[in-house]
Amino acid sequence: MDYIRLRSLCYTQLMGEVFFHIDLDAFFASVEILDNPGYRGKPLIIGEPGPRHVASTCSYEARAYGVHSAMPMTTALRLCPDAICIHGRMRRYAEMSRRVMSIIRAFAPGFQQVSIDEAFLDLTGMERIYPLPGKAARLLKEMIRNETGLTVSIGVASSRFIAKLASDYHKPDGLTVVPPGKEADLVDTVGLRKLWGIGDSMYSSLERKGIRTPAQLRRFSEDELKRLFGDSSGGFLYKAARGIDPGIFQGEARSRSISTEETFYPDVFGYDTLDAYLLEMSQEVMFRALDEKKIPRTVGIKLRYGDFSTTSAQETPSRPIYSSSDVFSLAKSLLRSRYNGGGVRLLGVSLSGIYDGEDVEQRDLFSDREERERRLEKTILSLSQKGSHLVKARNLKHGES
Repeated sequence: MDYIRLRSLCYTQLMGEVFFHIDLDAFFASVEILDNPGYRGKPLIIGEPGPRHVASTCSYEARAYGVHSAMPMTTALRLCPDAICIHGRMRRYAEMSRRVMSIIRAFAPGFQQVSIDEAFLDLTGMERIYPLPGKAARLLKEMIRNETGLTVSIGVASSRFIAKLASDYHKPDGLTVVPPGKEADLVDTVGLRKLWGIGDSMYSSLERKGIRTPAQLRRFSEDELKRLFGDSSGGFLYKAARGIDPGIFQGEARSRSISTEETFYPDVFGYDTLDAYLLEMSQEVMFRALDEKKIPRTVGIKLRYGDFSTTSAQETPSRPIYSSSDVFSLAKSLLRSRYNGGGVRLLGVSLSGIYDGEDVEQRDLFSDREERERRLEKTILSLSQKGSHLVKARNLKHGES
């Protein structure tokens, strides 16, 4: 498969649609190593020890022991007992994310941030500016490294789905470009076991039916797969096996909303784990809103289960939303109205109904509290941009320090 990566760098031009998927390598751990070089080369886990906590992420040295994000900390420490465990610092990660995303946003207009550590760029129609996509991706990687000290892996392809798959192929600090017509080659090389979107449960179901490779999966028609696995899963499998974008990452590059998503492998279960991620996501989207001087009116969540069925919900309270604790409270309530107890493949939080503004506008019985909390978060944001690392005390129990 190396020929796809190596050939791509001298590939003259990707005709038609061109997408980059940019993925920060082991982002939280990389930021900690950047701030404390003594962690370099050691197994590092971002997470609080304890039976009710999960690993947010870990260094590649810890991954060598089988540790991965969303894994219960008790399991992670059993696999890697010598790991260094540290509390996460969401303010610092949000600060570094903003720096990286500003570089990506300035590189091309078709910017779509997916989460705190990944984004898409749509370079379609920019052949005169970036005639060699592989060279352009390498330039973007160098800009990010030089300006932030962090590495990213980039996948380049004619669809978001294949670009996402390609960015994960040569990690860390990777670059993979998939020319048109070679999408199925990448899918075949990655294989069903590691194909994005196919978790343990789905893979076991495929194995029980004697399907172990994408080539075997392509022998089935779309109708046959839908009969075997249901409409959502069957439709996804039919397209994914052929390297066709199933539409999971479709969306407008620019919209009047701020959102973040986290994809889990394997699927995660339970309110404790999901709440921990909701807290991080609530803080991320609210600090992005503060940074952009926006106030949202609506909070939404999205859940995608192991069978690819997806549900979403949103709530617009009577007053605008001023703090991450407001977002978290609403997101938790929405989760409890939608979660069915099954394995979750993707979790997302969004803010919408956004308008320009910085300060609490309603002067009622609750405005003093809301204004104090918003001012505190704005102060934390301002100081984090200057290199200071502060966190609200109430969040310390959730693993920030």
